[in-house]
Amino acid sequence: MLKFLTILLLMVGPAAKADNLTQYVDPFIGTGGHGHVFLGANVPFGLVQLGPNLPDRGWDWCSGYHYSDSVIVGFSHMHLSGTGVGDLGDIAVMPVRDVSQRRQLFSHRNEQASPGYYSLYLDECGVLAELTATLHCGMHRYTYSAACEEQKLLFDLEEGIGWDGMRECAITQENETTVTGFRRSKGWANDQWVFFAAQFSKPVTLSRLNRDTLSVVSARNDGTPLLMKVGISAVSSKNALQNLEEEIPGWDFNGVAGMARQAWESQLGKVRVQADDEKVMRIFYTALYHTMVAPSVFSDVNGEYRGADGQVHRGDFVDYTTLSLWDTYRAAHPLMTLIHPERQADIAQTMLHIFREQGRLPVWHLMGNETDCMVGNPAIPVLADLTLKGYEVDAREALEAMRVSALREERGLALLRQYQYLPWDLHPEHETVAKGLEYALADYCVAKVAKMVGNKEVFRYFDNRCRSYRKYFDPKTRFMRALSSQGKWREPFNPFHAAHRQDDYTEGNAWQYLWLVPHDVDGLVKLLGGDKPFAAKLDSLFVVEGDMGEEASPDITGLIGQYAHGNEPSHHVIYLYHYVGMPWRAAPLLRQVMSEMYHDDVDGLCGNEDVGQMSAWYILSAMGLYQVEPAGGRYLIGSPVLNSAEMSVGGNTFTVIAHHNSEKNMYVQSAKLNGRTYTKSYIDFKDIVKGGTLELTMGPQPSSFGKAKGDRP
Repeated sequence: MLKFLTILLLMVGPAAKADNLTQYVDPFIGTGGHGHVFLGANVPFGLVQLGPNLPDRGWDWCSGYHYSDSVIVGFSHMHLSGTGVGDLGDIAVMPVRDVSQRRQLFSHRNEQASPGYYSLYLDECGVLAELTATLHCGMHRYTYSAACEEQKLLFDLEEGIGWDGMRECAITQENETTVTGFRRSKGWANDQWVFFAAQFSKPVTLSRLNRDTLSVVSARNDGTPLLMKVGISAVSSKNALQNLEEEIPGWDFNGVAGMARQAWESQLGKVRVQADDEKVMRIFYTALYHTMVAPSVFSDVNGEYRGADGQVHRGDFVDYTTLSLWDTYRAAHPLMTLIHPERQADIAQTMLHIFREQGRLPVWHLMGNETDCMVGNPAIPVLADLTLKGYEVDAREALEAMRVSALREERGLALLRQYQYLPWDLHPEHETVAKGLEYALADYCVAKVAKMVGNKEVFRYFDNRCRSYRKYFDPKTRFMRALSSQGKWREPFNPFHAAHRQDDYTEGNAWQYLWLVPHDVDGLVKLLGGDKPFAAKLDSLFVVEGDMGEEASPDITGLIGQYAHGNEPSHHVIYLYHYVGMPWRAAPLLRQVMSEMYHDDVDGLCGNEDVGQMSAWYILSAMGLYQVEPAGGRYLIGSPVLNSAEMSVGGNTFTVIAHHNSEKNMYVQSAKLNGRTYTKSYIDFKDIVKGGTLELTMGPQPSSFGKAKGDRP
């Protein structure tokens, strides 16, 4: 419990300055198009994400909400943000005038949202619904019109989002103001348990309308609002009640909403930026807000959590869930290592405990379940990055977890051990090129940690295996291609074609996957013939046009030529120019992505938010920094759109200043670090977290900055 009190103090402690940064956050950004972001009330990294559920109308409703819709089915306590699969939506409630109102029309004119607060006036039942939240709890305030003789709330334990389907549930009235229950479901996560304890501000009566799945709670309409506060737990109703008693002991809705807003203000205040355009400020701080929706705190205030083995455990750390690692290892976690150092040891412990409980590191973990979604070993880069950056991780324990996870038999790893690549004709599934490239970069991370701890045997093995990406390179076509067990390329081959989950790539094509070698860019440069041929091929990526076919993944969006910013495998690609001494070629492309792929409207993201990754790319790039290598902490210097960015990095402050910055002045002319001339086109993590100032002088023409071989990453 002490751990959670510390977290709460960190969250709501006074920000360094009263800048009202929450004014720049627009939670509606990304709720349209393919953004799939959560809309509602929550606090940074909170388990409870309390907001509206709309009818399930397909892929763009993965978060339970899409701005194009105008029908609501309830307010539920748990959501996902930016994913490509719908799940959760647990413990849904809806105010009604009569119990037949299972769906209600609403208007966006009656809807408001800001960090930690959401409200919607429902015309059909004459009720103003207001929501706010803490880490484990949601608080509701329902103001009924005088036309409502009773204040009625439907409890729908059947309702879920997307793949989620209820398996069993129960609801019980404990006393005149308390209702408890649980919901067990199967969806993206195979076995989800959500327990709840709901307390009301006045006596209520519980009536079952359909066994336990649908019930109504009613109270006399005495002219005062009906308040409800709900504690959530994956362990038990008892724990849900304890969470509730610890986090919302009273009935001050405005006070709880104010604390939620202050929690956001404090966390947003870790990065203070200046820009000429207020639109950029809105995009930036909304992006920063989106990076803190998840991962979500999973353990209760007493330290208990439901483990990957299905059992209840008690830990001396904060356990997290919603680990979208294939997406977030690229930028979201490297950003967290800078501005959320206090969480890194707990994230590492979460991964190590999952390893102990399920025998391998997580792939895509949700509600204590391994979904095995996406490809590769994406926890390895995250855990390796934390270890190499010196966070509180037992390096030998981390290495063992990574080694064992990389040497298992499933998910093509047995074939990788046998052939040193994944033969497409023997692997029972598709996507062998994408999987092989992801395994290679993860193996590089194992090798780096092995070298750090002095394990020469493990280092030699994985240092060799991380170069397996070369097996997929076809020097004739100059693309990464699928190879058979007989060493023959798969035919026919079309570098533009993409078939979702049916070909050799994951949500992409050969043009996009050629570049997925972030751990050995110099090796890829050599495969492509050297600096100039590499740069020419990279230039081509941004101009070539071709038909990807009708079966292409809907995730392939945000196209510039064949560069697809709407999906994660492309996110490092623009920065590859730095490795051949041409960071100036990256500058106009970075500016184009930041101006064309990010907007301050509901369709403000060119692809899925993917649990913070899309936004993290913008945050780092807008500041002029990006980590390309999957672990280790070299942040490349790009083309900042911000005039200045001041980051709180633990107990220190690191500032990036872009002198003479403008739309035309996009090229770095020269740099200084702490007042001294700095010529490298990258900066190390250790130099950032020491604090200091990086000054960039910007200009309208390309320069020689970062050109010399000794100045390249």
